[in-house]
Amino acid sequence: MSDHFFVVTGGPGSGKTSLITELARRGLHTIPESGRAIIREEMAHGGDALPWADRMAYAERMLERDLRAYEDAQALSGPVIFDRGIPDIMGYLTLCRLPVPPHVAAAAKAARYNARVFLTPYWDEIFTQDTERKQTRAEAEATCAVMRETYTALGYKITELPCTDIASRADFVCRQLAS
Repeated sequence: MSDHFFVVTGGPGSGKTSLITELARRGLHTIPESGRAIIREEMAHGGDALPWADRMAYAERMLERDLRAYEDAQALSGPVIFDRGIPDIMGYLTLCRLPVPPHVAAAAKAARYNARVFLTPYWDEIFTQDTERKQTRAEAEATCAVMRETYTALGYKITELPCTDIASRADFVCRQLAS
């Protein structure tokens, strides 16, 4: 277990990446979400490991990238903030009504983060869609619920982030990290 690894999870369009960007600006180590990078790569190269094409291939690519990021982050000292963690892949597959392969479940159980997981709740006022984020508002709400359930089932304690401006959210996270 890596007690200095913290996950920020939740549904799409709930402010995770904006928060991560602010925490990085403040000097914290941050690990970007793998999903968006994979989508960009697949779209650029005509691949189909995409959430709207081959969902299982997309999940496998996320697992590969997230395991590498987890290993690489071992060399970092101080808090490391992950924009989604390996359990998010289990949540994604559950949301898609796909089976969670045993190796994915084993990876989520083996690569542990700090017991405190930060959840960005669905927030209608800031939710937007774009070329990489095609989920509807209902899907975003369902994703948030599944991530809460997935992390809780794996023994993590959920700390819900307030629906407030980015600086205040970052202040909240920094206070939690210091406590």
